[in-house]
Amino acid sequence: MRQGFIKVAAVTPKIKVADPVYNGTQICQRMEEACARGAKIIVFPELCITGYTCGDLFMQQLLLEEASRQLLRIAEATAGRDALVMVGLPMEREGRLYNVAAVLWQGQVLGLVPKANIPSYAEFYEGRHFAQGNREPVPFNFAGKELPFGTNILFSCETMHGLTVGCEICEDLWVADSPGTDHALKGATVIANLSASNETVGKDAYREMLVKAASARLHCGYVYTSAGEGESTQDQVFGGHNLIAENGIVLEQVKRFGCETIYGDLDIERILYDRRRMGTFGQEPRSAYVKVPFSLEAEETRLERRFNCMPFVPGNLVRRRRRCEEILSIQAYGLKKRYEHTGLTRAVVGVSGGLDSTLALLVTVRTFDLLGLDRKGISAVTMPCFGTTDRTYENACRLARILGATLEEVDIREAVEVHFREIGQSLSCHDVTYENGQARERTQVLMDLANRTNALVIGTGDMSELALGWATYNGDHMSMYGVNAGVPKTLVRHLVKYYADTCGDSALSEVLEDILDTPVSPELLPPVDGVISQKTEDLVGPYELHDFFLYYMLRWGYPPAKTYRVAKQAFEGQYEDKVILKWLKTFYRRFFTQQFKRSCLPDGPKVGSVALSPRGDLRMPSDASMALWVAEAEKLAAGE
Repeated sequence: MRQGFIKVAAVTPKIKVADPVYNGTQICQRMEEACARGAKIIVFPELCITGYTCGDLFMQQLLLEEASRQLLRIAEATAGRDALVMVGLPMEREGRLYNVAAVLWQGQVLGLVPKANIPSYAEFYEGRHFAQGNREPVPFNFAGKELPFGTNILFSCETMHGLTVGCEICEDLWVADSPGTDHALKGATVIANLSASNETVGKDAYREMLVKAASARLHCGYVYTSAGEGESTQDQVFGGHNLIAENGIVLEQVKRFGCETIYGDLDIERILYDRRRMGTFGQEPRSAYVKVPFSLEAEETRLERRFNCMPFVPGNLVRRRRRCEEILSIQAYGLKKRYEHTGLTRAVVGVSGGLDSTLALLVTVRTFDLLGLDRKGISAVTMPCFGTTDRTYENACRLARILGATLEEVDIREAVEVHFREIGQSLSCHDVTYENGQARERTQVLMDLANRTNALVIGTGDMSELALGWATYNGDHMSMYGVNAGVPKTLVRHLVKYYADTCGDSALSEVLEDILDTPVSPELLPPVDGVISQKTEDLVGPYELHDFFLYYMLRWGYPPAKTYRVAKQAFEGQYEDKVILKWLKTFYRRFFTQQFKRSCLPDGPKVGSVALSPRGDLRMPSDASMALWVAEAEKLAAGE
């Protein structure tokens, strides 16, 4: 529960139709197992105390009375257990029968939520037995205690910020006017669906889509539990298709045709952050609500949820290739619009033999092909200086020639030396002036070439460099359109790899593979024995760590302690904890101090859910204090 995590369980017991005593025993056993696993919200299927397929037996007083007795028995079994439990049963109120979700906690029945939408089509005949549930709660006497009875009941945890639970029952998810919509608007961050959805061919995919869409649209955690084995197979089969989703992502789902329990770790803080940033979330629901309080012990959730160490890069090869093609198209069509607007037909790209300039050149080539322009109108400019190695120089030249661009070489050594003499900078002093002087000279060359040929300078810097401020202000920081501004470094590599794998040109593939194999470096310091001496990741830290930190800070609002916690899990076996913490502190320091560079970025397309443009996603003052974030990181370092 600390840091917003809470473990939930979707449980499908094996039941016997119309045998509440047997079913009550099964429910109690499975509840005990889920509690032992650390589940704090436990959801059982629709009508599970009696079974969903009782048919006209639902009209029998004997069945209804025993179902109520078993509900009290299950409620008693929750005493002393640190969990909120939901079970389904039929219940009579004022001469009408309702399909109800009972919410239990610490030996009590907290409330009764009836099904709002009663299907009576195809194989469903619920209207024969059940009445439509009332939205606004009314008082209802059950076992001598007055309880709220209605769809609009939320269960609010007093010991965990933001944890509020609402209930739907099966068909409620499938209709246009879902109760879950109002639940979420009123503050529910978790919606439990007690279901008895039968299986037909292809229905599982549709069901999964509904659960994903509901969790995405409502920005919530969604726990969907369905009936399985034990239900009557007279005319239908129930597969026990349980799903747990959050913000449009399925965290866990069961293999169908069994009676299994699945567990998921919902992140309530992540849900709340997404709602805050939306701006359009939180309209008032249409009818009155009752909020029922409960509490859970504040303890750290044992995380079983896995965190991808490269959140910007899909792990599945098919999805990754589709993502790469989509990003290249976004980049190219963004640049295409700029050319159509300006009427220009030429481009200038500084090529270094590194990943970023390679990607920028590939995107420019794709853009020129879309526009029907001659690739010779692309000036690929190599500008060797003190740190340039033969390997990167030759790769830059080969790449330009193979792609059909116009290769230009401008050796900037002499110009930089003259400039250094003029400002009194010693060539033997390899400080920031020594490095940035080269970067600014290169930018001047590119800008002047563009002016001379009436072209656009295409920027090469990527989003990870912008996040860390790893760019020379008014040097490689500046361009006329930055095609890579929305692409993190971990994804740049995969985009180039995708191009190498799919271009159908063996010579191009060969040079791209060698570029991929070259260490990331600005090459601003002299090489040692002809080999790159300045490796970026030795200086600022591994880009895979920084991209991870960037994603969880900006996309989900994670503070340093939470980021560190999930990073330790994601990079277990790759980095020691102290190494992760070291670069985490570096990340926050650089992210805050380098905002001034991002405040005046050139135009460039957003490609993903995280972006740094001051005109788009990140409106952050350049002089914002980093004290809160750094202080928390320092506490981690001190072991507090």
